Amino acid sequence: MNLLVEEFQRHFFSMTRLPSFPWSSLLEHLQRDTSSQLISEILDQTCRHSLCRKFPPSVRFRRLFLSQLIKQQEEAGADPLDELYDALAEVLGPEDANECYKNYLLPHGGAVTLLENTALISQGTTGLVTWEAGLYLAEWALDHREVFTGRTVLELGSGMGVTGITVCRCCSPSSLVFSDYNPSVLQKLRTNVGVNGLSNATPVVSVEQLDWTSATEEQLQKIGADVVIAADVTYDPEVARNLVTLVSKVIRSSGPEVFICSTIRNLETHHGFKQHLGKKPVQLAKINKTNNKMNFIKMNSPIYPCARGFAKSNHNSSIS
Repeated sequence: MNLLVEEFQRHFFSMTRLPSFPWSSLLEHLQRDTSSQLISEILDQTCRHSLCRKFPPSVRFRRLFLSQLIKQQEEAGADPLDELYDALAEVLGPEDANECYKNYLLPHGGAVTLLENTALISQGTTGLVTWEAGLYLAEWALDHREVFTGRTVLELGSGMGVTGITVCRCCSPSSLVFSDYNPSVLQKLRTNVGVNGLSNATPVVSVEQLDWTSATEEQLQKIGADVVIAADVTYDPEVARNLVTLVSKVIRSSGPEVFICSTIRNLETHHGFKQHLGKKPVQLAKINKTNNKMNFIKMNSPIYPCARGFAKSNHNSSIS
C-alpha cells in the first residue's frame, strides 16, 4: 500500500482530528499527477473498506473527511471522481448516533476496535471515550511486549479498553483483568472486549468492577497481578489520592510492577500525585517510548510520561 494512503487510513479509522491528516502531501501529489488514482486508492482504504462497513467512524466525521478530500481534489485541478461524490451522498442524510467506532490499526494486521461515545463527557463520566495517555501506553506496550508475556496483568481505570486490548492482542499475557467502576463504562468495556474476540480466547480475560476506595488487599491478592497498568487516571486530585492508596495495596498484596501513564493537564495535580506516591513504599522511574514509530498517535503528539513503580525494597533498575 502507498505510504500516503496508509497514513490516511490510520488517521481515518482512529478518527484523528482532520487538521492532522497529511493534506499538504496529498495536494502536492495531486498537483504533480492530476489523475484520480490516488484519491480512488484513499477512498478504497477508508470509506469503501470492509472495516468501515462493519465498524464505521461517525457519520459526521466521514462527511467532513469526504468534503475535505473533494476540496483537495478541486484545489489541485485533479480529475473528478464520481465515486467520491457518491460516498459523500451516502452520509449526507443519516443523523449521527451518540456512538461510533474507532479502529486502531495494529502493526502486523488487524485492529483494536472500540465502540465509544461521540461526546467527551456523557452519562456523568469521561470514561466512555479513549484518551491520549491510553494510546501512548498501548504504544509503549508494543515496544516492550516482554513486560507482559506470560504474566497476569491488572488494568486500573480501563475505560474503553484500548491499552488492555492491545496488550491482549499483541503481548501474550497469561491473563488480563480489566477494571473500572462506572456501570456504563463497564457495560461498554465488556462490549469492546467481545468485539475484539477476547471473551472466549487466550489469554484469560475478565472485566470487573473495582472501587478504589474500598478494595481490600485480600481482593487484590486474589487477582495476583504481576503487572499493573493505568492511563489517564491522575486528572483529579481526589482520584489521584485514591489511586495512590490503591497502588500501595496492590504492591503489598502481590509485589507487581506498576506502569502509570498520565497526560499532564494540570502541573499542580501531577506534582500532588507524585508527592502522595512518594509517601508510600513505592519507587518511581520515568519511562519513555524507545521506538519512534507510532501506530496509534502522531509522532509529533505530546509525549505522555509514564511512571514505573516498584516496592521500594525491590527497586533496582529503570528503563527508558
